[in-house]
Amino acid sequence: MRVVRTLLIIFVSASLLGASYVAGFGTYWLISRARAQPREEEASSLDVFWEAWHILDDEFLGDQPTDVERAYGAAHGMVDSFGDPYTLFVEPQPRELERDEMRGHFGGIGAWVAQDEEGHIILTPMKGQPADRAGILEEDIVIAVDGEDVTDMSYNDVVALIRGPVGTIVKLTIRRPGVDEPLEFEVKRERIELPTVEYRMLEEDPETGYASIRLISERTPNELQDGLQDLREQGATRLILDLRHNPGGALLASVDVASQFLSGGVVLYEERKDGQEKPYHAGRSGLALDWPLVVLVDGATASGAEIVAGALQDHGRGHLVGEQTFGKGSVQHVHDLSDGSSLHVTVARWLTPHHHQINRQGLTPDEVVPFTEEDIAAGRDPQLERAIAYLTGQAS
Repeated sequence: MRVVRTLLIIFVSASLLGASYVAGFGTYWLISRARAQPREEEASSLDVFWEAWHILDDEFLGDQPTDVERAYGAAHGMVDSFGDPYTLFVEPQPRELERDEMRGHFGGIGAWVAQDEEGHIILTPMKGQPADRAGILEEDIVIAVDGEDVTDMSYNDVVALIRGPVGTIVKLTIRRPGVDEPLEFEVKRERIELPTVEYRMLEEDPETGYASIRLISERTPNELQDGLQDLREQGATRLILDLRHNPGGALLASVDVASQFLSGGVVLYEERKDGQEKPYHAGRSGLALDWPLVVLVDGATASGAEIVAGALQDHGRGHLVGEQTFGKGSVQHVHDLSDGSSLHVTVARWLTPHHHQINRQGLTPDEVVPFTEEDIAAGRDPQLERAIAYLTGQAS
């Protein structure tokens, strides 16, 4: 059984940003307003909607959804009809998780969460964090939160229950492998920071630094700057930037990340519906403007991470190693609606400095190096090995 481990904090969202057209549509308000004052050209289609609504009211056998649940269903259906995977209606709970992701902190217990193939929610405490101090162990399974059974709940619903205001208590009921009876834990929520950058000097080469960016949030540029400064003080003269499995994030933060390696120039162009292009330029105060650089990418490198990789490739600043990237190169505007839900609407596309279309195409590495299941089983990282060889002049 293979468990996909994800940060407790991360609800992986493919897009950010929205349109004012359905402001307030998260509740029954929009439907009732549309029924009362439909535009003439919409009247017939809304009549059909209400016909269906009343037939369901009169004839459906079983428990009926609330008006809010119906409104959410209608919103999802309307948005799905546009046929764009990144134009989304996001309900309040996952939207709040999304906000946490981009802020870089939240009130929680400090644990990694995973959902296995049987649907179990499994915790792994972060060292020194509240869950760890309370006695929760790796592979503990959550079966209830504050007395509420969560065994049939979705991943996001469970995460939302575990999080809460800093300083409050959450009661977790845990099933622990090898222990017959469930265990109870009371954990005081604390502010949990979400570091997005990990870095180190490579043991294989004392002059090569390594920095991995897992997500591009508001705090990422400062984290990266601090990491680069530390690596420089440790003697780094070249760098491997690992953007594998990075789903992207904030646009301006992505530009700031690229600016650490570029002395000016365009980072990306934003192509809008009217054909206009808006350029985004790099700053000129980067800490690694002259370091030889390899960028690791794979099929899960997406969105803002592709902006960074594409800019470094086009400017000849980064040698891309790995696999074809995901190809998420569209811009979403997010409008937060009146009940905490949001609408994300695709409004533009991103192009690299050389006008390469990212969306649905992705980036092709300068060197394609597969990373296979056999490599994983053997504990090998052929992409990292290739990057080291390239930087140290050992490439064949």
